[in-house]
Amino acid sequence: MHIKGGFEKAKEYIESHSRLGNDKIPQGPCITISRETGAGSDLVSEYLIDFFKEKSKIMNIDWSVFDRNLIEKVIEDHNLPGTLNDYFSEEKKSKFASMINELFGVHPPLWSILQKTSSTILNLAQVGYVIIVGRGANIITAKLKNCIHIRLTANLEDRIHHVENHYSVGRKEAIEFIKKEDTNRRNYILTNFKKQIDDPSIYHLIINTSMLNHKETAEVIGTLAESRFRDLFGKE
Repeated sequence: MHIKGGFEKAKEYIESHSRLGNDKIPQGPCITISRETGAGSDLVSEYLIDFFKEKSKIMNIDWSVFDRNLIEKVIEDHNLPGTLNDYFSEEKKSKFASMINELFGVHPPLWSILQKTSSTILNLAQVGYVIIVGRGANIITAKLKNCIHIRLTANLEDRIHHVENHYSVGRKEAIEFIKKEDTNRRNYILTNFKKQIDDPSIYHLIINTSMLNHKETAEVIGTLAESRFRDLFGKE
């Protein structure tokens, strides 16, 4: 299962939330997903979106998945911090600026790509109803109470198989891709955030998708979100 029409879904998400404004809907959950390459974050995200849409009491709200490429595309084409600008009070804007400063020790408007990405992630997370994959989102949003941080792992053979199917490549290419991506992700987190990507203390849950299938994994995550957002999901 590929995230079909992901950019269009993300655009609809941005437009719908900008239109509704923060006085129309309650803050929703934000799920951040860190993953080993090939652990199936794409499938888990799709199943999780289906879970939320089925369970949520708010029927007209859009949910979306933002992975690395979508976040970069949004920054490039839509200037997301400005698009959702009206959603945020001056207090929230000031809070976000302070969080960015704390992370990187710099002040706006001297934004690098990393700082723009972090600002975008914070804005998306604050609104909620979103799954953010990669880019250190769990670290960036660590102080936001509506976020649930997930790490997906799987055994190497299952990851190779997933990459072979997802990218239509051979075994050798899949192995090389996994090694390169895992190294790049580890270095990205260590270099930019001074954290180890597999440190269990920075996640609510670490799930092995070789032990639970992707749909079961989504249900575990969704059930946790249900318990934390009882009003949204109608839990007693």
